[in-house]
Amino acid sequence: MELQDTPQEWRVTATETPFQGKKTGVRTDDVVMPDGTVARRDYQVHPGSVAVVALDAEDRVLLVKQYRHPVRQKLWEVPAGLLDVPGENPLHAARRELYEEAHVKAEDWRVLTDFYTSPGGSDEAVRIFLARDLAEAEGERFEVAEEEADMETARVPLADLVRGVLAGDLHNSCLVNGVLALAAARAGDGLDALRPAEAPWPARPFEA
Repeated sequence: MELQDTPQEWRVTATETPFQGKKTGVRTDDVVMPDGTVARRDYQVHPGSVAVVALDAEDRVLLVKQYRHPVRQKLWEVPAGLLDVPGENPLHAARRELYEEAHVKAEDWRVLTDFYTSPGGSDEAVRIFLARDLAEAEGERFEVAEEEADMETARVPLADLVRGVLAGDLHNSCLVNGVLALAAARAGDGLDALRPAEAPWPARPFEA
């Protein structure tokens, strides 16, 4: 058995977009099933996202805490954001988000993991980077607004985050995936064995 997801596209007989927002939309497809029946599938169309697990020299991960209205909670998260431009290089987007949300830069970048947030209801793909060799960014801080104006920042030991995830105290998907992937990478082949920062990403192809 080959343990790898495989591309496949079932025939679509009709499609429509009942809602289109500023960044995302909703699409409805009529999809032909293997038995020949047609099923209607509604899903969110999303440009994709990047996130950054920024690990400092004291083995602490840089976090932000932000209000998320759909779940009515302030969540501890890792810096993250949308791929604003189709085909945008995800590493460039990750550097931008780390600067804008934490005013931090990093010298060493690796791909930590790629995942789909909710493949039964959205086509959102996320790439999480590991960033090391951190330093304060040069220049003025990025001007924040809306929810980000109330954002908190902290640096938390990785071991504490793993415990928080497993205890059910931390819920943001990028934080959960990133923290557990980092712990697994350390326990396995080590961080230097992670994919390079410019590794291909079939879910969101980009130009180097």
